[in-house]
Amino acid sequence: MSSTEDKMKGKANEGIGKVKQGIGEATDNPRLKGEGQSQELKGEAQQVKGNVKDAVKKGVDRA
Repeated sequence: MSSTEDKMKGKANEGIGKVKQGIGEATDNPRLKGEGQSQELKGEAQQVKGNVKDAVKKGVDRA
């Protein structure tokens, strides 16, 4: 998977996670809120992965 794909999927998971958290909060549903938090963290991790891939690629390109 390319760094751009990782970043895009990360943003999507982060956004969906925030929505789930909001719905869980509004409906007093702790399970949905927890799922949202997990999905948001997954999205953040995917974005970091994409950034690391970019950094490695730039380092290799300079060498």
